[in-house]
Amino acid sequence: MTHKDWRGGRASVFKTMGASNHVDHDRAHADYYATEPRATEWLLKLEKFEGPILEPSCGEGHISQVLIGGGYNVVSRDLIDRGYGEVADFLSIDNTEWNGDIVTNPPYIYAQEFVEKALRIIPKGRKVCMFLKLTFLEGKARKELFRYNPPCRVWVSSSRLLCAMNGDFEHIKGSAAAYAWFVWEKGYKGDTILKWFN
Repeated sequence: MTHKDWRGGRASVFKTMGASNHVDHDRAHADYYATEPRATEWLLKLEKFEGPILEPSCGEGHISQVLIGGGYNVVSRDLIDRGYGEVADFLSIDNTEWNGDIVTNPPYIYAQEFVEKALRIIPKGRKVCMFLKLTFLEGKARKELFRYNPPCRVWVSSSRLLCAMNGDFEHIKGSAAAYAWFVWEKGYKGDTILKWFN
């Protein structure tokens, strides 16, 4: 069943559908996997940003706090109130414009929609950076996304960075998933450059 076939609300989708290779009894609430701060620290070494940054899936602020520490003006939002940022639905039809860059680790089941939405609402030349599993490179639907909106760069983490279920870094031992920063610049039509970091 795809989420387009689903008749319930987004909250119901989050509760019933998985976003990772975790089994049902071991899945994060509302697909919340917090990003280890080191991942964003690396991003700031690899990419530069101008103007405000939107973090539309901010969780408890793990990405936002690093961006703020790097001197950037950050607006933090999330569908779920976790005590950090504003409550807002990034995929809402009412969300039509953001005059800046977008940096996030989106709910994986909605990753492609987050990318497509982000590229629709930002001005030409602005950046979208998504922290995603390397497997995001696979799939026929995403092949079409990449054909018409190729990322300018994909930064692959050569060591395993962590995404903690429900933000619980204390009990996470390691990661079975490989991650990368996928970077789009709106309007870019060239080849994707693949690079490695850490």
